[in-house]
Amino acid sequence: MKYLLVLLFAGLTSTAQIQKEQLNLMPWPQNVVLNDGNFTLDKTFKVNITGNPNSRIFGGVTRFLRRLDGRTGLFFEQGFITKLNEFPAASLQINCEKSGKIGLYEDESYHLDIKQNQITINATSDLGALHGLETLLQMLQNNNSSFYFPTAQISDFPRFTWRGLMIDVSRHFQPIDVIKRNIDALAAMKMNVFHWHLVDDQGWRIEMKKHPKLIELASDGLYYTQEEIKNIVKYADERGILVVPEIDVPGHGSSILTAYPEIGSKVITLTGGTSEKNIQGTAIATYGIERNAGIFSPTLDPSNPKTYQLLSEIFDEVCPLFPGAYFHIGGDENEGKDWDANPKIQEFKKKHKLATNHELQTYFTMQLVPMLKKHGKQLMGWEEILTKNMSKEAIIHSWRGPNEGVAPGQSLVEAVKKGYKTVLSNGYYIDLMYPVESHYLNDPMPKGTELTTEEKARILGGEATMWTELVSSSTVDSRLWPRTAAIAERLWSAENITDLASMRRRLDVVSFRLEELGLTHIRNRAVILRNIANNQNIKSINEFSNVCEPLKGYTRNKGGTEYQMYSPLTLFADACTPDAKDALAFDEAVKQYLTNKTTENKTKVAAFFNKWIAVNKGLIELSANAPLVQPILPLSKKLNDASQELLLVLDNKSTLKTEDLKNLIEQCNTKEHADVELAVYASLKKLI
Repeated sequence: MKYLLVLLFAGLTSTAQIQKEQLNLMPWPQNVVLNDGNFTLDKTFKVNITGNPNSRIFGGVTRFLRRLDGRTGLFFEQGFITKLNEFPAASLQINCEKSGKIGLYEDESYHLDIKQNQITINATSDLGALHGLETLLQMLQNNNSSFYFPTAQISDFPRFTWRGLMIDVSRHFQPIDVIKRNIDALAAMKMNVFHWHLVDDQGWRIEMKKHPKLIELASDGLYYTQEEIKNIVKYADERGILVVPEIDVPGHGSSILTAYPEIGSKVITLTGGTSEKNIQGTAIATYGIERNAGIFSPTLDPSNPKTYQLLSEIFDEVCPLFPGAYFHIGGDENEGKDWDANPKIQEFKKKHKLATNHELQTYFTMQLVPMLKKHGKQLMGWEEILTKNMSKEAIIHSWRGPNEGVAPGQSLVEAVKKGYKTVLSNGYYIDLMYPVESHYLNDPMPKGTELTTEEKARILGGEATMWTELVSSSTVDSRLWPRTAAIAERLWSAENITDLASMRRRLDVVSFRLEELGLTHIRNRAVILRNIANNQNIKSINEFSNVCEPLKGYTRNKGGTEYQMYSPLTLFADACTPDAKDALAFDEAVKQYLTNKTTENKTKVAAFFNKWIAVNKGLIELSANAPLVQPILPLSKKLNDASQELLLVLDNKSTLKTEDLKNLIEQCNTKEHADVELAVYASLKKLI
C-alpha cells in the first residue's frame, strides 16, 4: 500500500505547474507570464508558416523540428518544411509579416503564446520567429513519461542591436566545421553578429585570386577558399547572423608584408653606413609570419602610394564575399616604431602637417573609407582609430580597460560623446579565462556617466572576443562556451536581470543543450585528459581539473614566447576551464559551514578534503605510466597537505601554529605548476 501511494503521489505531482524561476531560459525574455496547464507533445506535432517571411524560415523550422525530435524521441511525422501554409491545422502556427534583413536595427521581436491545444509565434520578421523557436525549445519540460510545454505568454525583443562574437582565425586557424557549429550556437543564444578576424601577424586566411602570394607565402597553407567564405556567409544568413570580416591594418602587418615587403615601413641600413627606404628600390626589408604572441613592429607604409593601391585591390576582391554593410579594418596596437625610424615617413608627416603617429594613422585610415564605401561598406575599427578627424560614419570598437591602464568603458563614452557609434568588447575578452560573473555583470551602458538619449542610442551593443594565441580547434569551444551565453543574456535581456545564482543554474542546462549543435566544450575535456593519462583511467585527473583553472589574463604565455603558434595545446591547462565546478560547490559548502557549524555542514566540507586526498593518491599512481601527469603533482600535493591539516582543524585536532597553517594554505596560491591555479584557494583561506 505504501508503494502504491508513492506511485500515486508521483503521478499527481509529475506534471505539477512549473514556476517561472525554474525555467531555463537564456537570454531571459523581456516578459514571461506562466499560466495553468501544459501543451503535451506527441508524434503528430506539426508546424505551419504564414505571412511573408524570408525563405530562411523553412530551414530554421526544419532544424527546430529535428532538435525537438532529438530531445523527445517522438518520431515526428513532419519532415522538411519547404512552403507556406502547408499544414493549416498544425499545432504550432508561425506568422511573419515580412522578410528579415540581416543587419542592425531590424525588428527581432516575437510573441510566443503557448496554450493547451495550440502554440503561436507572431513576429514582424522571420528573424524574430527564429528567436521565438529558440525560446520554445528552452521551454521544453518533461515528467516520467512525456514531454510538454507549460502554457505561457512571452513577449520579447533585444536590448541591444549588436550582439556579437569575434573569433580570431589568424593565430590559430579554425576549420569550417568549428566556425559553423559556433554560428549555430550564436543563433541558439539569439546573438546576431559573427566578427571574423581573418588577418593578423600570424597568417593571412583569405584565398586571393588576384594576389595569390598572400596565401602562397603568408598562410602556411591554412586559409578559406572564396567559395568556403561564401558558404559560411550563407550559413550565417540562414540563421539570422551578420558576418563582419576583419583585415587588421596598418599594424599587425607581418603576414601582408611577408608577401609584399615593398609596402613595409622598416628601414634597412646598408653597408657603408647609409640608410635607404625600400620604396626607393635600393633595400627592401624582409618579413616573416610571426610565430609568437604579442605586439610586433611590422607596419604598412602610409606614405607609399603602392600601399593604398594594394589595399584597394584587396578590398575589391574581398568585399563582394561579404554582403553585410560593415568591414573591420583593425587599426589597433600600432606602436609606430618603424614609422619613427623611417626618415621618409617623417618627411611625409611634416608635409601633411601630421603632428603625431596617431594623426598619421588617421590619415591612413581615412584613405580606406572611400575604398570600402565603393562596395557599400561602413568602416569599423578598434578604438585606436578614434581621433578628431576620423569620419563620423566609422564605428568605434572599444576594447581597452584596466589591463591597458585605461578606465573601463572610457573610449566608449568618449566615442558616443563625439558622435560615433560604438561597440563594447572591454569586459568581454573571454580568452582571458576570467570567471563568468565578470562578463555577466559588465554592461555596455556605462554606470555613473551622464549620457543623452542620442548618445545612449549610439551604443550599439557588445561583442565577446576570442583571441586564439592559446586556443586550438579542439579547445576553442571550451573557451567560448558556456560563458558566451551569459554575455548573450547581458546584451539581450533587461538591465536588471543580474541574479548570479539564477544565471549559473540556467547556464548549466544551456551548456548541456549546446552539445546538440555539435559543440565540443564538454566532451573534449575527456579527450585531452585521456591523452595526458596515457589512456589510463581519468577519474583522478578529471576530479583535479574540477578544482583547477587556467592562469588568467596573459600570464600563461609569459612574454608571448613560451608558446608558439605550433606548440601543443593538449596539456592539463587546456582541459581546465574558468568557473571550476567543484571550486564553486566547495565555496558554497564553506559558506554554509561558517554560517552554521552543524555536523551536517562540517561533513560536506570534509567530503571535499577526503576527495582531494584520494585524488592526490590517484594522480601519483597514474603518473607511473603518464609523464604528462608529472607537472601537476606538486600542485596536487599542496592541496593534499592542506586538506589533511584542515580535516584536523575541523575536528579541533590541529597542532600547527596559526602562522604555519596560514603558510600551508598560502602554498595553494601558487601559479608555478602546469599553467593552472587552484580555484579553491580563496575558500580555503576562509576556513582559517
